[in-house]
Amino acid sequence: MEHEDRLRRLKFRAWHRGTREADYMIGCFFDRYGASWNEAEIAWFEKLLDEEDVDIMGWALGTLSIPEEYAGAQMDAFRKLDYVEIPR
Repeated sequence: MEHEDRLRRLKFRAWHRGTREADYMIGCFFDRYGASWNEAEIAWFEKLLDEEDVDIMGWALGTLSIPEEYAGAQMDAFRKLDYVEIPR
């Protein structure tokens, strides 16, 4: 799959999670950082999107332990939550 097509697919998946909270958390993370990701970072995010929203949100909020395959710089950025912009 072409790089741009892959990013468009990821954006859709990030913003269509099933709950508004997950959409904002995961979608805003993609919007903030996705354009600059390399192949390994894209693969990490693709794998993350296969996980359940409750787990992803638990890792981000610190209520669940982060599995080793997701630990690292990208999860550290994800856990900051400073990228979430909620329109009012």
